[in-house]
Amino acid sequence: MVSGTSKRGGALRATLGGVLVVALLGGGGVVAGRTLMAGDKVPDGTPPRPELITPAAQIHPVDPNAPAPSTSGLAMALAKVSNSPDLGELTGQVSDPITGTVLWEKNPGKPLIPASNAKILTAAAALVGMPQDRRITTTVVAGTDGQVILRGAGDPTLSAQPVGAATFFTNAPRIADLVEQLRTAGVKPTSVAVDLSLFTGPSMERTWDRRDIAGGDITPIKSLIVDGGRIDPLDEYSPRTANPGIVAGQELAKALGVKGPVKQVRASEGAKVLASVKSAPLATRVNDMMRFSDNVLAETLSIELSLSAGGPATLAAGADAVVKTLSDKGFDTTGVTLRDTSGLSYANRVPARVLDDMMAGIAGPRYPQLRVLLDGLPVANGTGTLTERFNPRKTSGAGWVRAKTGTLTGVSSLTGIVQTVDGRVLAFALMSNGTEPEQARPALDAVVGKIRDCGCR
Repeated sequence: MVSGTSKRGGALRATLGGVLVVALLGGGGVVAGRTLMAGDKVPDGTPPRPELITPAAQIHPVDPNAPAPSTSGLAMALAKVSNSPDLGELTGQVSDPITGTVLWEKNPGKPLIPASNAKILTAAAALVGMPQDRRITTTVVAGTDGQVILRGAGDPTLSAQPVGAATFFTNAPRIADLVEQLRTAGVKPTSVAVDLSLFTGPSMERTWDRRDIAGGDITPIKSLIVDGGRIDPLDEYSPRTANPGIVAGQELAKALGVKGPVKQVRASEGAKVLASVKSAPLATRVNDMMRFSDNVLAETLSIELSLSAGGPATLAAGADAVVKTLSDKGFDTTGVTLRDTSGLSYANRVPARVLDDMMAGIAGPRYPQLRVLLDGLPVANGTGTLTERFNPRKTSGAGWVRAKTGTLTGVSSLTGIVQTVDGRVLAFALMSNGTEPEQARPALDAVVGKIRDCGCR
């Protein structure tokens, strides 16, 4: 963990500079001045020009002995902002990751709709339930009569972007690499098909709204998806396709120059592998999911978790696998109900206590194997889903808060860590139900901003 970078320093220096100018002009009369021209003699008594300093960026670890706020001080600081009507029904908890002390709470055991804060559970379960360097291998196998079959392995980061072009997901495998392998091997396909048989059961959770496909929130969860199902592969908010498996096959066919329709088939068990690509490591994919709050990646990660434990490859099994894995690894999941693992479902329920306990364990000494999750948390006013939040002109916290957002109609949540002005890192979980995000999100930011400003000793 490292300390953040404040945006206040420049303003402070500018203010001091202004005070210095006033002092010079006000002490003993006004001093007339002009700009020295080339060849002018430097006035006697002028100090020598200082040596240029080359700045060196450094990472400074936070001080584990920095003072923590008191419970009474924090309660006083948060009393007004935590009762804002813009927050509707608010539950929350703030704790000290090092000591485990709960410093502030408001109905922390009451389960509320978490929205995308459910992804914190998905991320933690994936990383404690599977090796962090685990990769998924997508293959092209031989069919009959010159057909090649793109066989889905559950990796939605597979990209149709050409070699050298940017991809939305980090270090994504490419269809272009599959094509290159096929051409190098002298394979001349007559047709392209797709095998989507790995995933079973419904591809949409029944509590989801199919309008969210065009809205850019989800695509049917198939074992074969390219670019997360986005129609515009680099646009985070792009509409997604309603038929991701066939679209993936069409991208391969187009890259190969193969005409004709792409059909869905089931490859034989012993089909010859003609080409293959591997996903980025699990830890990388988990952090992409957290940083961009990608619902498709969340759902496929949970199915991957179920499969790794010998379970079914269904959406329901993925949700069950997340809760079971966390419980088996010692996390308290009391009050948790998951219908999905992305947080799209209004049927999900999670207590703020569970989220804060988990975040405190990640940031503190209890679960060091999960520390990598902090890298994927968006930075206030800087990255991911917090890029446009914590405006320094309105609230504190820019650069000092890392947190996972959650947003649905009538639901806003925020769980993460914040470094106080005294240098203490605190964990927090805040869940608001009953008001619209445009009201609730600034109010949640204000609560965390008060925690940031609070020495409160």
